[in-house]
Order: sequence, then C-alpha cells, then structure tokens
Amino acid sequence: MKQAIVTLDMEGVLTPEIWIAVAEKTGIPELRRTTRDEPDYDKLMNYRIGILDQHGIKLSHIQEVIGTLKPLPGGKEFLDELRSIVQVIILSDTFEQFAQPLMKQLNWPTLFCHRLVVENNRIAGYQLRQPNQKQKSVAALKSLNYHVVSAGDSYNDTAMLGEANVGFLIHAPDKVKKEFPQFRAVDSHAELLKLIKGAL
Repeated sequence: MKQAIVTLDMEGVLTPEIWIAVAEKTGIPELRRTTRDEPDYDKLMNYRIGILDQHGIKLSHIQEVIGTLKPLPGGKEFLDELRSIVQVIILSDTFEQFAQPLMKQLNWPTLFCHRLVVENNRIAGYQLRQPNQKQKSVAALKSLNYHVVSAGDSYNDTAMLGEANVGFLIHAPDKVKKEFPQFRAVDSHAELLKLIKGAL
C-alpha cells in the first residue's frame, strides 16, 4: 500500500496573500495583482518588481508588513490536525525571505519555495526553485511511491492539483472554479480536512 502525503499551497490556503497585504499597507493598488489574476508567474513577478522600483519599496518594507500578518482563521488548527495524521509539504510560489515569519506561526512545516535576488535591500529579481516546481514536486513524490493529495486556490496551483492523485480547491475565486471544474471546490478548512481524510 502506498504511503500518503499532502501538498498544500500557502497563500490563500493557510495565510493571507502577502502582496495584497503589501498593497493595502503601501496604498499601491497595482500590487493587489496575484496568481489568482495572472496565470503567467514570470510576467506577474516582473510587473511587481517594476512597481516596487517605481515607488521605492524595499525588501525590508515588505518584511515589516509580513511581520504583522497572522495565518488565516482556522489555518493553523487545520494544519496542526492534518500534520497529526499525515506528512504535509507546503509548495508555494512565495520566497524564503517572505515566508519565515508565517512559517514560525505555523510551527515550521516543511516549505518548498523560491528565493529573491536582493541587492542593497532592493528586490532585483528572483530565482525559481525550477519552473513549475509545484507540479514537478508532486511528480517526484509520486515517483517515490507516495499517494499525493493536494490543495490550492489559484491558477498556479492547478498543475499541482492535476498531477496529484487527488486535488482540491479551497477559497478559490469563481473564475478558477469555473475553468477547472474537475477539482472539487470548498470554502472552509473543515470541509477540506474532511475531503483530504477521505482521499488518504
């Protein structure tokens, strides 16, 4: 019998969207654009870096905002219960320099994500772990004979969900649910926990 493992997206599933929080704190509405709106991650990140440069926003400014964030209501409890029954890996398109304060609040789950290129506190670029790292991570776990159950909320999660043995959407916008009807969609951690338990 194959051993099960669960992979989860971070932002929108367990934590608030970091870029939306930065947009609200800085008053720069253009930074509200996320992977829920833009399927092309490279295009989205280059757009964000251009906006940051235009407004003189540095890495330390963003880290200050992240330091004020808390997990989504019920997110930590959901993750704690899930980790008590199955191994969990967070697969996120966030960056190591952003994620640490939130990972600490979530009791340091395993996180695979990307790295920012920083020059004198300016975000100059980013280094992907590899393109499509969520989908490729799930494929690698399946090659190790894991039965993979995945959950996410955005366009950039759909390849991961499709690669997994079972994939679910949580807190997804209507347009993502409409475009990907093959993934069961729920709006609460309690519903998701029930579905994951049934899929293990």
